Amino acid sequence: MKKIKHIIFSTLILYILGMTAYAQVTYANEDTGNFNYKVIRPENQNGYANYFDLNMNPNQNQTVQIELTNITDKDLEIGISLNGAKTNSNGVLEFGPSKLEKDASLKYEFKDIVKGPEKVNIPPKGTVPLNLDIAMPAESYDGIITGGVQMQVIPSEETKKKEEKEQQIVNRYAFVVGIVLRETDTPVQPEVKFNKFYAGLTNYRNAVYANFSNVESEFLNNMSIDLQVTKKGSDEVLYDTTKTDMRMAPNSMINFPVEMNGERMEAGDYTGHILVKSNDKKWEWSDDFTITQKEADKYNAQDVTLVQERGVDWKLIALIVGGVFIIAIIVFVIIRVVKKKQKQKKKKKKKK
Repeated sequence: MKKIKHIIFSTLILYILGMTAYAQVTYANEDTGNFNYKVIRPENQNGYANYFDLNMNPNQNQTVQIELTNITDKDLEIGISLNGAKTNSNGVLEFGPSKLEKDASLKYEFKDIVKGPEKVNIPPKGTVPLNLDIAMPAESYDGIITGGVQMQVIPSEETKKKEEKEQQIVNRYAFVVGIVLRETDTPVQPEVKFNKFYAGLTNYRNAVYANFSNVESEFLNNMSIDLQVTKKGSDEVLYDTTKTDMRMAPNSMINFPVEMNGERMEAGDYTGHILVKSNDKKWEWSDDFTITQKEADKYNAQDVTLVQERGVDWKLIALIVGGVFIIAIIVFVIIRVVKKKQKQKKKKKKKK
């Protein structure tokens, strides 16, 4: 029997964003084991950060560069991905590829402003430029447009076959270099908009989500969330959670969950209450929502912490009993036939 082979690819994203308020500090010329990179800072760069923080003008076109160096003795193919900044459910900024939805307040998509190749080929021990073309909107823009460029080695067919054959656990390293584009120094006041409460799963566990948006073109820093869920018309808190030290990307939404602590989800009417704080600002909402029986059944069936109660499957029992009965009859008939033949043989021997 052939063995089923599995290769687990985990992408380790290293965010090259030396922004104090925006992301954790890392350094240029980082090494993935295959290639190095170096951010080439242009004249309109703000400071000496290891990402692009550029002062731009309306309608301005500019090309910026990241140098990529192959430190191996083989040709390398580097996949390039441009992504707008988003916010995940943990209140962490995402600058790499993600399935997170964009917010309705987003006026300019990062990938429409910044363009680059889908891949770059680097010869052995060679260095090539990764050119990124920036085209700013014609209209003057307060706040920032931000995202990231991800660089990752594309494995050769030979490498893929070797990994599959050896059933290796493979770490795919990637670098993400941040890009921040600004035109004015006009302060942008933070503003958060509530969208909805809804039922779902978090890490395959029953949960209620609060969905809200940072509708302004600036990072929302030092964010904390206090979320509570009650039955509609009741003051008894069923589920609650508090989290601090979060951030939101400009013009992005967050789906923030509170787990049901391993309990079965029950259909009915509920009320969610949420308090969001950022520095000296705060926003507070209460809203009713409904969990349908269809939703409850669906998520209960997928919750890994629940022991699903199954009814007696009488059809299966009937099939098993029927099968055993048929086998017993067949065995009985075979035994009768064998014994009958044996008796006939004995009679023939006596006659002789």
